[in-house]
Amino acid sequence: MKKYIGEIGLTIVAVIWGSGFVASAVSLDHFTPYQILAIRFLIGVILLGLVFFKKLKNIKKSTIMKGSIIGIFLYLAFALQTVGLVYTTPSKNAFLTAVNVVIVPFIAFFIFKRKMDKFELLGAMLAVTGIGVLSLRLSGGVNFGDFLTLLCAVGFAFHIFYTAQFVKDEDPVLLTIIQMAVAAVLGFIVVLFKGETHLTASFEGVSAVLYLGVFSTTIAFLLQTVAQKFTTETNAAIILSTEAFWGMVFSVIILNEELTVKMIAGAILILTAIIISETKLKFLKRKRFKEAT
Repeated sequence: MKKYIGEIGLTIVAVIWGSGFVASAVSLDHFTPYQILAIRFLIGVILLGLVFFKKLKNIKKSTIMKGSIIGIFLYLAFALQTVGLVYTTPSKNAFLTAVNVVIVPFIAFFIFKRKMDKFELLGAMLAVTGIGVLSLRLSGGVNFGDFLTLLCAVGFAFHIFYTAQFVKDEDPVLLTIIQMAVAAVLGFIVVLFKGETHLTASFEGVSAVLYLGVFSTTIAFLLQTVAQKFTTETNAAIILSTEAFWGMVFSVIILNEELTVKMIAGAILILTAIIISETKLKFLKRKRFKEAT
């Protein structure tokens, strides 16, 4: 039962992140990418700090250390994705970021010698293929932006992997607060370093960045950290990769983007990947067993 709680939680996170594509598109018309990152993480740490203030009294040194590690990976991944987007297309940026779903099982294998599950690995490969079909528009060769985005995928892979490891022994709420705090501090250091201290307030811009801060950051990352306690890191990566699918859904509904055959094919591949990873095709074995008897 706990396994399903984790998977439902991660699916909700993917839906929220998918809707965040729309909010990001709107907020980028009013703020710089680095301002958005700093503000969203600041909102996250303030909200979580206010709601779970009593928990902070019992925080351990190990929680601070582990939360700082995933906080650094989190900010680096977002920053590399943001800079990568300057030099490459949004579709290639989205696709290469999603490659983290394939990197996660290899990190588990090389660092912890965890045996690779062939169904999870097949699911991961299918998920990346589906995201490629869904979002990729072939334009030119590999460039500097693609390289940075690939590094961003490695960052997200390590974030998912270490979240899965650390949440086994630490309070997921406190882990989330610390990672948000570290990401916010790094965010404002970058904003100050780049001299992007001027903010223009407009209702549309503020609303979009508030949505990113409250839903895509505070609620989503808290839910991700808690949910990862109940499932494997590879499963988590595959479920979270559906944010590309949900991004497509919200783009069609809210931004009136045209639904194409390519989008539908990509969505089918992603959903097939989840079915293979989750069920390990046991239903086919049962069917064969019944036919044999």
